[in-house]
Amino acid sequence: MLEVKDLHVTVEDKAILNGLNLTINAGEVHAIMGPNGAGKSTLSAVIAGKDGYEVTQGTILFEGQDIFEMEIEERARAGLLLGFQYPIEIPGVKNIYLLKAALNAQRAARGEGEIPAPEFMKLVREKSAEMKMDPSFLQRAVNEGFSGGEKKRNEILQMLVLQPKLAMLDEIDSGLDIDAMKVVASGVNSLRSADRAILLVTHYQRLLNHIEPDRVHVLVDGRIVKSGDKELALELEARGYDWVLEESAA
Repeated sequence: MLEVKDLHVTVEDKAILNGLNLTINAGEVHAIMGPNGAGKSTLSAVIAGKDGYEVTQGTILFEGQDIFEMEIEERARAGLLLGFQYPIEIPGVKNIYLLKAALNAQRAARGEGEIPAPEFMKLVREKSAEMKMDPSFLQRAVNEGFSGGEKKRNEILQMLVLQPKLAMLDEIDSGLDIDAMKVVASGVNSLRSADRAILLVTHYQRLLNHIEPDRVHVLVDGRIVKSGDKELALELEARGYDWVLEESAA
């Protein structure tokens, strides 16, 4: 589903990614961990098409298509979704309008008509209930006045409604208490399927207690230096990153 080859990225002339390679197959959940400044958030931002990043070398293929030939909205319509670490507020735009516009844009890209209003309302109410969000949030401006945990639930609500092929969640666990973490993790787990992939960027193994990854990757200095299964995350939790840094420097 996703193939990243020899990716080099700079931000304001500073090298952030230095030859990163990553392959994610449909049906898999991958977690990327690593120390601060390693380039974890940069990877998902570049895949999604966020401004401010210069790709100097390498390729990214999404379902065989070069994403650098796709505009950001084309990537979204094709099934890429980025859940932000710090979701922004959009004053004046109701949550429900954003969800409906985004869903209908996806449907139009597939050659489908707009979703009927009753069907849409049934869908968003069901998904809001799954995220334990009061229905009143649908009528409020996007993330405006939301707490940190409410913003993160709202990101997952968008994911549940849009049903992306590849969901990239950038530190979706930051700022969450344990109850909110369980709700968010439940929403993510409900999307696991044989035709969808999920990429988690996280600092902490605790998220992976609730969302079990198929693969765990350690990013250091812009490269993946170690990969393994969920046991690798447990080892990082117990030993920190120093031993990985020493191995990568050897």
